[in-house]
Amino acid sequence: MGNAHSGGKQQGSGSSSPSKAKGNAGAGEPAQANGGSAVAGAVPGVRGMTRTASGADIQDRSQAQFQPVDKLGRILAKKCEELHGIHGVTGDVFARYVFPKYPDLGHKLFRYLRFMSHAKTEHLGLVAFRQQSEKFLALLDDSVILESYVRMFGDLNESELIKPENLKHLLRTCYNLAMAHYSDGPQSCRLLNRTLDSVVQSCFFSKESLSPGYICRWLENNVPRLVPPIHKYCVHALSTSHRTIMDNSMVSNSETVVSISAINAGEASYGLELQTPILEKTNPFGKELGGGVGAGGGIGGASMLPREPGKPLTAEERERLKNQQPLLPLSEAWLLAGSLPPLYSKPQSVPAPINPNSANLTSHIFLAKLLSLVPSHWTSLYDSRLDGSGTNRFLHHVLGYRGPNLILFRCEDDLLFCVANPNEWRETHLYIGDEGSCCLQLLPKFQMLEKKPKSLYLNTHIRGYPKGLRAGSDPRKPILIVDEHFERLEYRALQHKILSIEVWGCGNQQQRDVQLDIKKWQVKEAERQRTVKMTAADWMDHPDRYLLELGGRQNYNNSST
Repeated sequence: MGNAHSGGKQQGSGSSSPSKAKGNAGAGEPAQANGGSAVAGAVPGVRGMTRTASGADIQDRSQAQFQPVDKLGRILAKKCEELHGIHGVTGDVFARYVFPKYPDLGHKLFRYLRFMSHAKTEHLGLVAFRQQSEKFLALLDDSVILESYVRMFGDLNESELIKPENLKHLLRTCYNLAMAHYSDGPQSCRLLNRTLDSVVQSCFFSKESLSPGYICRWLENNVPRLVPPIHKYCVHALSTSHRTIMDNSMVSNSETVVSISAINAGEASYGLELQTPILEKTNPFGKELGGGVGAGGGIGGASMLPREPGKPLTAEERERLKNQQPLLPLSEAWLLAGSLPPLYSKPQSVPAPINPNSANLTSHIFLAKLLSLVPSHWTSLYDSRLDGSGTNRFLHHVLGYRGPNLILFRCEDDLLFCVANPNEWRETHLYIGDEGSCCLQLLPKFQMLEKKPKSLYLNTHIRGYPKGLRAGSDPRKPILIVDEHFERLEYRALQHKILSIEVWGCGNQQQRDVQLDIKKWQVKEAERQRTVKMTAADWMDHPDRYLLELGGRQNYNNSST
């Protein structure tokens, strides 16, 4: 590549000035459609040259394979010529028109495309933009896609090492993108930094920088489903933005709108998976927790005494606020949805809206119209702070739920663990669980401890077998051990006091209704057995009558005896 750009000034790919663009490679695709003869003739006598100064590969003689990219390039080149007098594509125009809601992501992607083209100019020629966009859209391997985004959010220098702030920026972008398409509208979380720091600290482990390959392997093993949605968004934006960019001749109040054809084709959803679950909120008029806890991780002090502004918190108040923090804020739910198998956050089907052509569709109905799906709802089955602690309370609220579920254990020293069960919990002396059985540590560092079948165990009454709850495929050395009273948790041979427990149901509403129906039947059955009504004929054949006779009480119905 030493002489790849040496003839950039002689070649004049059309990127240096508009006047030179008309007769060279950067002027458009017609000159290159004839086998590339026009490009070869533009620089006679020069051998070994592979790229122009604007990053166009002069050896790539293939015609445009993606017509939308060709159209997008011509529209952006026209915008750049009007704004900057440059026949090419600049980063600010690319981010402004292709990624109007996420300009930072647009700048990152353009910088990556320019880096991959080895362009010497600050902009990309029309041919170079088409070539790099087509190569980017042609990525199919998940590992290559993941490494591309890791490098994209890096510094893109010669060492190509990734720093902790680069990975955190990538994760924050993935979170913002997922929350912006949340069915309830854009969501925020006060504990987002804590969630992102747990991932970054676990990946880097006090290292200052790591290679992109190592980070990709770590992400694949721990959070394999976080980054793919951002690629779907970028692919959709590159493929359909030429329909949304409005020309000056078209009347519009904004520079970018979603066209009617794009809506009817179902392309305004950006191909995003609805994998981030909706956390059902607790009834604020129900049991008090000493302060309301919002879905975004905020803490309300409705039940706390009024405090003077500016007065520092006491140690008791700090501990109380710490205990009131939700074990599963929205950022942790997003992280779990990206690390656990899809069955825990599988979107639910809903019937199509009655009037899909209505202009007053809400975001929920709009997504239902496009995908016939809504995000999964995670239902709170048990909270030890609300429902009471202890084995009996845990079993009462958890048993009978026949869907995937999550158990969160918050322990001393800011430890937070999660046990994911794809099936119904049942008491047995055997290890249970299908392929989706997982055991994770969420805080202070995020880590997938194990993901294997037959790794979950629950027993509270069978004699001769260990009591309590366990997670780990090796019965001789489980990863997590919870005692039979659900008071202490053992991790790596160290005992930790359990402060609170939460259980979330990740199934559909029908599975939750089945559990509630079973509980109602159990209550009715217990009430029925308290007062037994039977006739004299029924009593003559009743087993209790024979038991009383065997006990020597023949005249059991004689009040005188």
